[in-house]
Amino acid sequence: MPLPPLESPIWQSSVRAYAFGLRAVGSTVLTLVLFATYLGIGALAHDTHFSLGWVLTSTLLVWAGPAQIILISSLGSGATVVQAAIAVTVSAIRLFPMVVAVLPMMRTPTTRLRQLVLPAHFIAVTLWVECFRLLPHVPRENRIAFTVGLGTGLVSVCLIANIVGYGLAANLPQLFGAAILLLTPLAFLLSTARNCRELADIVALGLGLALFPLVATLHTGVDILISGVSAGTIAYGVHWLRRRRRA
Repeated sequence: MPLPPLESPIWQSSVRAYAFGLRAVGSTVLTLVLFATYLGIGALAHDTHFSLGWVLTSTLLVWAGPAQIILISSLGSGATVVQAAIAVTVSAIRLFPMVVAVLPMMRTPTTRLRQLVLPAHFIAVTLWVECFRLLPHVPRENRIAFTVGLGTGLVSVCLIANIVGYGLAANLPQLFGAAILLLTPLAFLLSTARNCRELADIVALGLGLALFPLVATLHTGVDILISGVSAGTIAYGVHWLRRRRRA
């Protein structure tokens, strides 16, 4: 879906910017991946005897597939609310760098902190990927409205998927449910690869994939964290050296 030119008078309306954000939901294959993922989450909630209202509320408030799976699985296995909250919080830490990366793309000199609360809530991996793809084509003063529209559309798709998955849970094979949950990390990996434009991005992604199998043999329990931090640090070093040479 092509967006209007940056100088178009259409962008003068925040309502239209919000509508363009809603429409952008249909421009990415990640919407289908989210739908499939939240089908599985709805089915998982049904199988662990949570109500439909509960899973819809968790989608609205948590808005992160892996964190919701942790929440449902931990509570369903008998963990206390405090234990589940700690597990979800630790999982959510991975989203903090995404929030830090995306919010500066929306801010203007007159932006107030309260205007960023809702966009910050919507920032998960899907929105992070799509913001880097779409926000450069949106005037800065309209990016908050556009992002809220995009986030609203994505959450709405997930709520519908929850309802469908919850209703189909009785007929959804467990193997199929596990398979559709696997679509999420695969789709994010491919989307991240598509958005790699700098050498540092390519080095970080490539090293992360290469180091993980090696680190996994150590059985540390934080294999992804170790491989990710190591790959990112090396990639930053490569970027720093290239910039020094150019200077």
